[in-house]
Amino acid sequence: MKLSLGAPQYYWPRQTIFDFYEAMAASPVDIVYLGETVCSRRKELRLSDWLDIADLMRSAGKEAVLSTQVLLESGVEVSTMHKVTANPDYLIEANDMGAVQRLSGKRPFVGGLHLNIYNQPSLQWLAQLGATRWVAPLEMKHEDLSALIQNGPQNLQTEVFAYGRMALAFSARCFTARQRNLPKDDCQFSCLDHPDGLMLKTRESEEFLVLNGIQTQSARVHNLIDELPRMQRMGVAVARISPQAQHTGEIVALFDAVRKGSLAPRDARAQLQPLMPEQSCNGYWHGRPGLDLVESEALAAA
Repeated sequence: MKLSLGAPQYYWPRQTIFDFYEAMAASPVDIVYLGETVCSRRKELRLSDWLDIADLMRSAGKEAVLSTQVLLESGVEVSTMHKVTANPDYLIEANDMGAVQRLSGKRPFVGGLHLNIYNQPSLQWLAQLGATRWVAPLEMKHEDLSALIQNGPQNLQTEVFAYGRMALAFSARCFTARQRNLPKDDCQFSCLDHPDGLMLKTRESEEFLVLNGIQTQSARVHNLIDELPRMQRMGVAVARISPQAQHTGEIVALFDAVRKGSLAPRDARAQLQPLMPEQSCNGYWHGRPGLDLVESEALAAA
């Protein structure tokens, strides 16, 4: 099993991004997804900068993949997607059907998380278009995924989102700007003030959602580190970790130790807890989203 680092979900300063990937070049991650997937107003880096980082990753022995934006709302965003998909040097992660159409029959690609592939005919169709790897939807329980892997196209690799806040929805509105009473077109780059998103709480002060510009995320961190052995038995080829503002290197190292068998999954989860205290259960993986952490750990142990 390989480890991948998903495209960054949050808006970080330019130098922070370069420093982050300098560190990731020395990490045990195998695949690195690069590019702006959330909001086109985040212009700290341009495509040429992402290509420079891709070159850095390749020189470090890692597979670099260019990711396209999930929600396209303007001609400029479509034009950017065309430029990304036209790059011949790196594999592309297609995150909407427009990108799939641009790549179909022309070159291999990765079917991104937000294509929402749930069944055998859809998976077969995606492979026929040229996908060599696909990312399973967040809501898919492991029994259904196992059946798709067993009965799916033999040359199509499966990737699972294994760590990070879940991207639940994308909207034409920018919620981070809205909470400051700013219009989306004059957001003053409010996301820069929230390197891991803006936590939204209920009136009872319970953590509910995370606002990340036009993206809405889960408040808790989705964590499948204790499911890595099961994934390996199922035939999952890649486990994806979402970049965090802090501790990403330590998180990758713990996942690496579990996949190699040098650290027990339960011990790894215990070590992750102080790094990212908003740990979630892995209820979707078990088909029971309402599971609390205690129930989820009991299922994993079984």
